[in-house]
Formats: sequence, C-alpha cells, structure tokens
Amino acid sequence: MFQLGKTIVSEDIIEKDFVCNLNACKGACCIEGEAGAPVTEEEVAILKEIYPKVKPFLRPEGIAAIEQQGTYIKTDLDELETPLVEGKECAYVTFTDKGIASCGIEDAFNAGSIDFRKPISCHLYPVRVQDYSEFSAVNYHRWPICDDACTLGKELQVPVYKFVKTALIRKFGENWYTALEKLASEM
Repeated sequence: MFQLGKTIVSEDIIEKDFVCNLNACKGACCIEGEAGAPVTEEEVAILKEIYPKVKPFLRPEGIAAIEQQGTYIKTDLDELETPLVEGKECAYVTFTDKGIASCGIEDAFNAGSIDFRKPISCHLYPVRVQDYSEFSAVNYHRWPICDDACTLGKELQVPVYKFVKTALIRKFGENWYTALEKLASEM
C-alpha cells in the first residue's frame, strides 16, 4: 500500500494485469453476486433524473424491478445500490444478441440520450474504492469470474490502473492519475 494524496492505494492496481474479456465471461460481474452495484448519494439523484431516458434501453424485467423497488435501493446496512431482478442480475443490465451483458445506462449514454456514463463503481471495476472520513482506500478486487480478464491483461501487458484510466480520472482527477503513473514507473 502507498499513499497518494488522500488515498491509500494497493500496489495490486499497478502490479496486476487486467483487460475485460467479455467474450469469455459474458459480463458476469453485472449478473453474479448477491448485491447491486454500489451507488453514491450524488448518483442516486442522477439515476432518478435520467430514468425516463434510460427506460427505453432496458429489458421489461429490469423496468419491472425498478418500478417496484425504485431506481436504487438502500440495504439493511444503509448502503446504496442498484436494484436487482429477482435477487439476480442488476436491473439496469441488458444483453447483446450474443448474450453478453451490457448496461442500459451506458447504452443510453452511448446513444447520446444522457450525459451520465454509469455508476462510478461499475466504471472503475475491478478497482473498488472505500471512502472513509479522512481518506479513500483504492483496491483491486480479485474475483474468479474475471480470471479470463487477468489472463488477457497479462497477455496484452495492461496493468489494472491503465485498464481503468478513464474511470480513475473521473473519480480522482487528472493530477491524481498522473501522480499514480509516475509512481508506477518508479516501482
């Protein structure tokens, strides 16, 4: 671990390689697990506002889940997440004609319907950020469903931090990312 501004960063995001291999995993990170994607207070307001423009991009099952549960949920631990379809996939998930999971929010973004790409937790994945009062912990989340992404990343020699560059800049800013790159080159 090392400190970068008000973040404590795991060396794994520099040392490990990762490139999503959607042909292999089919977007399992949007389907697997027991919870929706973490969302921030700011994103809760955005999800409410953009839902009418995102709705045409969603599956009927996702629309039903959102209209029953809301554009986000609050867990028993007071954490904010995207709702799930019958306790399974994210309500915002869509599928390509090849059966690969996609994001209805990002589909709407790519179509120019909204200017919000997707929740930052999704954009950052496999990096997870835990905010504390004085700092944020920036960690690499290793999950067996992403083994093919690790293999592809190693083959292409793309470290995690480079794979999620745009998301890290979105979260922490250009100066933070430049400092991270400098540290990575020195390590």
